[in-house]
Amino acid sequence: MSDTITVVAVTYSPGEALLAFVDTLRRATTAPLKILLVDNGSTDGSVERMVGHDDVRLIRAGSNVGYGVAANLGVAASDSELVVVANPDVEWHPGSLDRLIDAARRYPDGGAFGPLVITANGDVYPSARRLPSLKIGIGHALLGFWWPRNPFTVAYRVDDQPPKERAAGWLSGCCMLLRRSAFEQVSGFDPDFFMYFEDVDLCERLAQAGWASVYVPSATITHTRAHITSRHATKMAIEHHRSAWRYVSRRYPGITRWPLRTLLRLGLTVRSVLAQHIPRLATGGGAERQWLGNGDTHHLNGHSHGTNGHAVLGEVPLQPIRLDREEALVRVDREDEPRSAS
Repeated sequence: MSDTITVVAVTYSPGEALLAFVDTLRRATTAPLKILLVDNGSTDGSVERMVGHDDVRLIRAGSNVGYGVAANLGVAASDSELVVVANPDVEWHPGSLDRLIDAARRYPDGGAFGPLVITANGDVYPSARRLPSLKIGIGHALLGFWWPRNPFTVAYRVDDQPPKERAAGWLSGCCMLLRRSAFEQVSGFDPDFFMYFEDVDLCERLAQAGWASVYVPSATITHTRAHITSRHATKMAIEHHRSAWRYVSRRYPGITRWPLRTLLRLGLTVRSVLAQHIPRLATGGGAERQWLGNGDTHHLNGHSHGTNGHAVLGEVPLQPIRLDREEALVRVDREDEPRSAS
């Protein structure tokens, strides 16, 4: 395996965000880099402008094959043991990739590593969540958009504590450092997820194979959301709910669970229709919000902020800690646990 770090970015007319992605990435690590742009059919000329860079290679998927399939193509085209999969509208903070690499070396049983994600307005995005039980998932879906601090959403997003290095149920696919051996063991992203929930599904399968998903908030990125998803919010809301259905229908299989799946599909269909007209519903009530602590909304407690408004994390522990996978998962009742098909 090569010591080079491969970074796979899935592109679809990313515009000027792609240049910022590449420029900030080069300042995020001292390791040798190989940048693979897997393009799903861009028409804005942005990916072609990057081809002249020595460390950038363009792979054309041939059509819009979806995020997970394109990411799989990029990983397969590399030979690095550590591979980053990221959106092209991510901006890297200095040294952030080196901190993810350091965590991968400290946690040999970690299969995926995710940074702290800052939004364009300087808030912390809840990018390291628990896997939702049936109760928590329904509660979050019903209440999150109008009552963001409801106990189901807070538990799901782990909004009741400041960011710390820990195992998570799943990590946001906007930026992940993946261990190739773990990724290949579970056959990568599931191609059935065109967009959304491919990250939830991947981390769940990694956990089932014995790998941890590790949140590393000492590594920081800004997700500007300048990519195509923010320009086609209605279509993306529909696709989000389609993927949610794929995920829950697999999580609760079997003939005996047909009534449950029917109710879940009905609920997701209604929510999808409403989300096309209520933007807050599509995001679950404002995913871009600050950490909730002591009953109020705050920036990261105990950490300073730079002049650009981004969090500067100087106090996050970097020494190895015990990864408690049980703590990363919501403890579900037996009737909520996924079972094999009957």
